[in-house]
Amino acid sequence: MQDIERAAVLGAGVIGASWTALFLARGLSVAVYDPAPAAEDFVRDYVAQAWPTLEELGLVDDGDPARVYFHDSPAAAVKKALFVQESVPEQLELKLAVFAEIEPHLLPEAIVSSSASGLMVREMQKGWRAPSRFVLGHPFNPPHLIPLVEVIGNERTDEDAIAGAEAFYRRMGKVTIRVRREVPGHVANRLQAALWREAIHLVAEGVASVEDVDKAIWAGPGLRWAAMGPHMLFHLAAGPGGLAEFCKRYGPSTSRWWADLGRPELTADVIATLVEGVMAEAGDKSLAETAAQRDALIRAMLAATKGLR
Repeated sequence: MQDIERAAVLGAGVIGASWTALFLARGLSVAVYDPAPAAEDFVRDYVAQAWPTLEELGLVDDGDPARVYFHDSPAAAVKKALFVQESVPEQLELKLAVFAEIEPHLLPEAIVSSSASGLMVREMQKGWRAPSRFVLGHPFNPPHLIPLVEVIGNERTDEDAIAGAEAFYRRMGKVTIRVRREVPGHVANRLQAALWREAIHLVAEGVASVEDVDKAIWAGPGLRWAAMGPHMLFHLAAGPGGLAEFCKRYGPSTSRWWADLGRPELTADVIATLVEGVMAEAGDKSLAETAAQRDALIRAMLAATKGLR
């Protein structure tokens, strides 16, 4: 994985363009395929906009944004690539067709990794005659900015391919976790979904406004979660006794909270309430301005914590 000089990106929407920017920054040449007529212009513009952020975060390592090449078929894009990041739309049949097309043209040692967030490895393996070099490498959006990648295989996946994907992503500056058993939504999205479910419940039940629920996260536990995960934070929360003491001390209260958590449905009325709430929270800022604010805050947090882990 340390010797890879060329990667391929299949699908050049927001996720694929973000991967392209990161791979270029880390010194790779990148072969891109996307059938959209405007794909090349979109990717070049995205890379140009992302480049200052990559430089600010120290992720540009002998990178050249000009080393991106566009191809008119997925088969042509993967021919010389030792790592292929597939980011085509989240439609199973489309992905299966792409896998069947590229498989005869792959280098024997190449690893193909899918960015899929809602599909599972065993579903996508149906597109392969020999799926041993296929893994799932799910990023958090945007991949060039958020460190996490969830790496997943199963009993039909070579251990070498899983370990190789992990090593490649770490070379790209990513933080990887290995998902040991396939479940819908992997790990991070399930945690995110659990939190959002209760956030919706609190709004729908009139406990707090959308803005105040959001504020309760970013001004409270969100700051701690950016430093450490919940198990370690609770391990630190009860003093010398650690997590065992925390569970003894706060277990009954926690169980009571669990019993009272909601199970809301995204009905039309609930959706309307949420939309009205986020629009009020955004105020006069456009969607693009709000996204830019988010990215600036994330950049600042990453810069501030660099070297501390």
